[in-house]
Amino acid sequence: MGRVFLGVLLGIVLMPIAVLGWLRFGHVPVAVADTPFPKEQLITGMALNARIGRELVKAPPIQADEGNLLAGAHIYSEKCATCHGFHGKPSVFGAHMFPDAPPLWEAHHHGTETKIGVSDDPPGETYWKVANGIRLTGMPAYKNLLTDTEMWQVSLLLATADKPLPPAAVAILHGESSAPASAGVETNKK
Repeated sequence: MGRVFLGVLLGIVLMPIAVLGWLRFGHVPVAVADTPFPKEQLITGMALNARIGRELVKAPPIQADEGNLLAGAHIYSEKCATCHGFHGKPSVFGAHMFPDAPPLWEAHHHGTETKIGVSDDPPGETYWKVANGIRLTGMPAYKNLLTDTEMWQVSLLLATADKPLPPAAVAILHGESSAPASAGVETNKK
């Protein structure tokens, strides 16, 4: 019994010391080119999904009408395309981030359906990610840079990426036009 207790006690003391040494002496895979921790995506994804599920706004306060989709396209062009790319024009460096910045205008299969980007996510989930960002991914938090309306506009645009969009928005999303946001699009900070 005493040996078991001593073994448990040593395990409790030695394990944190070993982990601290592993961290302190630079053996943690922190570079983008490093292979990920075992089960890293599962562990981080579980925590992220739980947090989003707890704070998810179920109903957008605005409609996905032509004006909001066009405004969302302007915002996307100015704030998001650098990492996530335009339609048919992937980001130069988004694929070299860790994890990769998802190409939000590329098709992927979701079950039997073909979806574009995050159009298979509820708009509230995309809004949460835009507002709060995601740690250790390069995704910044925009809640202090964009208004709630602007964050919903880009979130609704991405949620409807697999549906027909207004021609002016499509032109922006192809990188053909980046008219100033002041042309009918609200860009004031909170």
